[in-house]
Amino acid sequence: MTDDTRDLPGTGWTAGQMSRVAAPLRDQVSSVLRKAIVERQLQPGQRLVERELTEQLQVSRATVRESLRELQAEGLVTVIPQRGAVVASISQQEAADIYEARAAMESIIVRRFVERASDAHIGKLASTLDPLRQAIEAGQPVGELLACKDRFYAVLIDGADSPILAALLSSLQARVSLLRATSLTHGGRPAEMLKELQTLVRAISARDSDEAARLCAEHVRNAGRTGMAELALQPAVPA
Repeated sequence: MTDDTRDLPGTGWTAGQMSRVAAPLRDQVSSVLRKAIVERQLQPGQRLVERELTEQLQVSRATVRESLRELQAEGLVTVIPQRGAVVASISQQEAADIYEARAAMESIIVRRFVERASDAHIGKLASTLDPLRQAIEAGQPVGELLACKDRFYAVLIDGADSPILAALLSSLQARVSLLRATSLTHGGRPAEMLKELQTLVRAISARDSDEAARLCAEHVRNAGRTGMAELALQPAVPA
């Protein structure tokens, strides 16, 4: 991609520059589009025209097509007959199921973390909350808050030492990130989230698996209530 940035016609979205060095080009395109969808720069129902994406991102149509297929598998893109690829929307029912799946899986992951993680892992988990607190206090955009929270979960999953649970949670990751972004746009939710995670880390540090699992599920359901309320306020997506 060249040094300038280009707007996708009619979207108000501008892609950043891709280095073509750190990762395969398809992965970079997928990452750029995923970030734009999760952070709502590309809105639910918005068409993703291959020709326009090719021109903006300065990649081949085949690369764009591969990336759209990848995002479709993640649930972020939907292909509609006679209309083509569009940014997927998440219904209230789908969101409710995702939050409940998260509450169940993350509670088990927290239990495994308490059982298996070293003291060093617990210290590392606690340390991930400092950048999150700083980002919230500085009023950083949702994308930065998501990046901080992703680091928290990366340590949690690593310490739980369960590839099976990690794979199950990974299968929902893209839509979970989208719902996290939705809930974090609600005023006051970032500060509440931080308090919930701080309380969770205290229970983990005390090696209290029952309390930690309960707090984890409570945290997800609190996010769910906020996220579902925000989804209800969003306009209907045209078919």
